[in-house]
Amino acid sequence: MTSPDAAVVAALGEPEVLAGYELAGARLHAARTPVEARLAWEHLPEDTAVVLLTPPCAAALAGLLDDPDRPLTITLPS
Repeated sequence: MTSPDAAVVAALGEPEVLAGYELAGARLHAARTPVEARLAWEHLPEDTAVVLLTPPCAAALAGLLDDPDRPLTITLPS
């Protein structure tokens, strides 16, 4: 059971790449195109603390990831 104050981990990118992270408890936000990646980033739930990004999603979000008020991001290796 998750505490109501627990931080949430999201995974943003191609579902076939991120399926294992979803099994581990990350919330999957499917994004196959740069537009989908930006929309998913803009609509992350407020309780999201960490976002795992596939390399294409990280590239699509370049320039948006340095905001200290946004979740911490981790780009997965290729």
